[in-house]
Amino acid sequence: MRRSIIAAMTALSTAPPIVECGWIDEDTPERLRTTKSLVDGSTYELVMSDEFNIPGRSFADGHDPTWTALDKSDDDYSASGGGSLHFYNSSMVSTTPDGFLTIQSLLETTQWNRHDPIKNEWKQEKKYFKSGNVQSWNKFCFTGGILEVDLILPGEPDIGGLWPAAWLLGNLGRATYEGSTNMLWPWSYDDCDRKKQESQMVSACNKANHFGLNKNQGRGATEIDLIELMGGDSKGENLPATDPPIQLPYADLTLQIAPGITENRPQPGSQPIREIDRTHSGYATSVAQNWYDNLTVAGNTSLNPFFYGTYLGETKKNEPVTRNKNQAFQADAVGAMKQLVPEHFKTPHTFRLEWQPGRGGRLDWFTKSHKKVDGNGTVFHMEGDGKGQDWEHSLHIPDFALDEAMGSKIPEEPSYVILNTAISSTWAFPYDVPDWCTQVLRLLRSQVPVLVQPRILQHDEDRQGRAQD
Repeated sequence: MRRSIIAAMTALSTAPPIVECGWIDEDTPERLRTTKSLVDGSTYELVMSDEFNIPGRSFADGHDPTWTALDKSDDDYSASGGGSLHFYNSSMVSTTPDGFLTIQSLLETTQWNRHDPIKNEWKQEKKYFKSGNVQSWNKFCFTGGILEVDLILPGEPDIGGLWPAAWLLGNLGRATYEGSTNMLWPWSYDDCDRKKQESQMVSACNKANHFGLNKNQGRGATEIDLIELMGGDSKGENLPATDPPIQLPYADLTLQIAPGITENRPQPGSQPIREIDRTHSGYATSVAQNWYDNLTVAGNTSLNPFFYGTYLGETKKNEPVTRNKNQAFQADAVGAMKQLVPEHFKTPHTFRLEWQPGRGGRLDWFTKSHKKVDGNGTVFHMEGDGKGQDWEHSLHIPDFALDEAMGSKIPEEPSYVILNTAISSTWAFPYDVPDWCTQVLRLLRSQVPVLVQPRILQHDEDRQGRAQD
């Protein structure tokens, strides 16, 4: 009857701790307490880890010094939303005897009363699924470094509906609390542009920012998705516009950022058009589109042609936040699709993000593979079978690509870690509705956990700089 996500996590930096605190799990092996950048070879040292090796831990509000599991509905009342089917319950998040965080997803009804501020009345609400969301908001955040997460993905690889993710969000906003992220998510922009000022709550144009924030400094709640699962079955067919060809299931590796490109954007379902095509007589048949240059992918990874971002328009009366037409803005999703295989749902696999923040920085996603040689002596990388010891550089986003496109930058917000499994009516389902209804019920009546272990490492200058802020 249950579905769960299992994980472990690490974070790294490059210096001895400035102040001894309890962020490093004493059971983290010494071999995992330092690492070298896979981009520039510099050394990072562990600043946070959790082995989750005490079974039965509680992550309810106030029970854990690092993590808080939510007890609330994952509401999405936006004009284009309504896809969230679950209620987050802290009892769905626990630990296993073999050292993993587990997030269960369960077919079970939750009923509660909610106050409607528009009509000023109480309404009875009901959701039919429970799941878990655990986050380090306002407890542990970091700016720049390396995030590694060991994951066993939940569910069956060929069934859609489950939406597990490991991601970072700037601490100015709290995930699922839409009032805290409105016009903050996912801004990473520190220039004064009067045309954008109303859309960015904490703008570089502001002579005075609330809550003690610096004047004339643009801030936001930026989002970096280490991994989001897109499950499902593409019936052996390659997904259109993917290069190299990708099939379901796959992982999304994404930076979500604002301000976004507003004119001549790529169309969902096709790769960006980079050149103007002309007939023999010189007439243009297609026009080059505006998108981010100098993005690189490797291995079984394609730039993502299906999701280029979100337009946050003028809100309607039934939405929990408000934006007028002058505050509407475009956010971009800059990312890639990583091919997954059934083994990702059976054994732990490590996903790694290297984050060098701010101007001149970069974002780099890595996954594990191993080398194989075919009958012709050709060497290639085999990914996702659990045997991989070689890192594959799946996606690279340089700061200058953001700067040249929109003047945005690699995020430099203190960010916290979120591990969750959502259940959605609009995520990874096939088009045949009767089939997916059957599949979802089958999915949630079998027990497969999502398991997680995290680690975070940082450079010395990252840690000392933040200590002085």
